[in-house]
Amino acid sequence: MTPEALLALPEASGLFAKGRAVVVARAPGRLDVMGGIADYSGSLVLQLPLAEATYAALQRDPEPTLQIASLGCAPFQAPLAEFASLSYDDARAFFRREPATSWAAYAAGAFVVLRREKSLGFADGARILIASDVPPGKGVSSSAALEVAVMTAIAAAFDIALEPRETALLCQKVENRVVGAPCGVMDQMTAVCGEKDRLLALLCQPAELRPSRAIPDDIAFYGIDSGERHAVSGSDYTSVRVAAFMGHRLLGLGTGDYLATVRQVDFERRARELPERMRGRDFLERYGETTDGVTRVDPDHDYAVRVCTAHPVYENARVHRFAELLAEPAGDGRDRELGRLMYESHASYGACGLGSPGTDRIVALAREAGAAQGVFGAKITGGGSGGTVALLARRGGESRSAVSRIAGTHKVFQGSSSGAASFAILFLECP
Repeated sequence: MTPEALLALPEASGLFAKGRAVVVARAPGRLDVMGGIADYSGSLVLQLPLAEATYAALQRDPEPTLQIASLGCAPFQAPLAEFASLSYDDARAFFRREPATSWAAYAAGAFVVLRREKSLGFADGARILIASDVPPGKGVSSSAALEVAVMTAIAAAFDIALEPRETALLCQKVENRVVGAPCGVMDQMTAVCGEKDRLLALLCQPAELRPSRAIPDDIAFYGIDSGERHAVSGSDYTSVRVAAFMGHRLLGLGTGDYLATVRQVDFERRARELPERMRGRDFLERYGETTDGVTRVDPDHDYAVRVCTAHPVYENARVHRFAELLAEPAGDGRDRELGRLMYESHASYGACGLGSPGTDRIVALAREAGAAQGVFGAKITGGGSGGTVALLARRGGESRSAVSRIAGTHKVFQGSSSGAASFAILFLECP
């Protein structure tokens, strides 16, 4: 969709006042190539911005009211004063009052965050139209694309100076504090700072960009929809994150220490100190809460502490090796090792309890096709428990046919585009 086509939609004519400026911003989804759930533990991650993207068109309104329309969703409308100055807890409760419009927290939450983090007031309101081809529930970060597109449009329309990294961190706060989903920052950073046809390299300590990695000309990454929905707010993802932070505490790491930076040899020496499983109540009685600011230990939940603590330690090492391999000369040896690292990452997700039948099936089909058909590796992405599988294959030729056979009737994500920081903000007049 183009910005001009967005303003030509019937929803636009019913929302925007004619003859007044409309700001249009754009942010892509992302394919998690390596790193995934290790981001909140300080790992290096490698992310590919997708061709699929979300557009947000915003027109300032002299009335201090927020109106949001999103294609296929119930419209949201409320006075800014009703929610923009609320605490994060109260704002989260506010948006959850009406299930039909709870989705609006991802967009309207930007006003709450800007008010609390930047001490900004809004005398004017806004009318926002959202259109997206980043499918929700597929693990390709539709939420971050929405948050970033809206935050970028607000900043442009209200003359708010935000650096790209700051934009991403503010959008993460929208999701963590207003929506209530305990995501890391890699999704928002990719939606803001991603470069077309390159892997964004982010050291999540907490969000330090490294030089992006070129994708070798002879290989390509694809995303294959498993047909199973995923939600980062789901209980499986949350329990794995909580378990990792429990392990962080049990290993005696401080608030400023990152689990992913623990050396494998040191972890293996101390792994027996970690219980395989631990009831939340027992942890709370002995240690109190974890150092994670966006999750809480459930006293009645039984957490898989050892395996969830191990994942970021080994995943960080896998991602660093993966990044090194991308710079090595072409050859089956390089590609097979890249694939091996992806398969190991997938197995680790499964051990943590974040696998799913649909994603396991796609990975099994990739293994079956193998290097003989130009398919080298595959892994579940993002928060796991469904969603999309990232697949590594030789570019073009027979391997494209193999990718199509593996995907069957499911969507294949291919192609790339740059993040919101590289998109020229458009100021258009509403026809």
